[in-house]
Amino acid sequence: MTSWRLSGSSGADDIDGTVGIAGLGGLGSNIACMLARSGVGRIVTADFDTVDASNLNRQIYWPSQVGMKKTEACRRILEIVSPGTEVLAYDIVLDADNIPLVFEGCDVICEALDSPEAKSMLVDAVLTRMDGVPVVAGSGMSGMDSPNSIRTVRRFDRLFVCGDGTSDGGDMHAPRVMVCAGHQANAALRLLRGMEG
Repeated sequence: MTSWRLSGSSGADDIDGTVGIAGLGGLGSNIACMLARSGVGRIVTADFDTVDASNLNRQIYWPSQVGMKKTEACRRILEIVSPGTEVLAYDIVLDADNIPLVFEGCDVICEALDSPEAKSMLVDAVLTRMDGVPVVAGSGMSGMDSPNSIRTVRRFDRLFVCGDGTSDGGDMHAPRVMVCAGHQANAALRLLRGMEG
């Protein structure tokens, strides 16, 4: 019989802290999975959408989850890949008023929303209404350019932006989306460890 333990469940690699993830699409679902696999103790997710067949090419969901709420589908996957991670899921449309309530107690928030207006609204709400909480945003990952153009840049004291900064609005493909999600997850982990994102 073979036994195994996730590295994040052993205690040595567990990461104290809570990460909020706004949006569970291509960026957010992959960020959540990477953070859970890395041993983050608590993840707070928020999304209002359901899994669609068109999501399966770049999001973590399974074909059997089509039609399921993304919050529930993501929670079920995280329970499998990292049983020690606590997941708090909000099936909700985020707005400037509920963002501080949904993500209360988070040490870092990852922005993974679709529209530029929603992205701006979340960043503004966190920076103006959540003292000391950094936000890690995604901007520029569409198309087929080299994934090496995706970077993490500190824009303000508490704002970190991951992406190439230019390629929003085109077709989304798994490799560049996942590279950008990796940058966001890595920045969140660094911030939890007291390092600059």
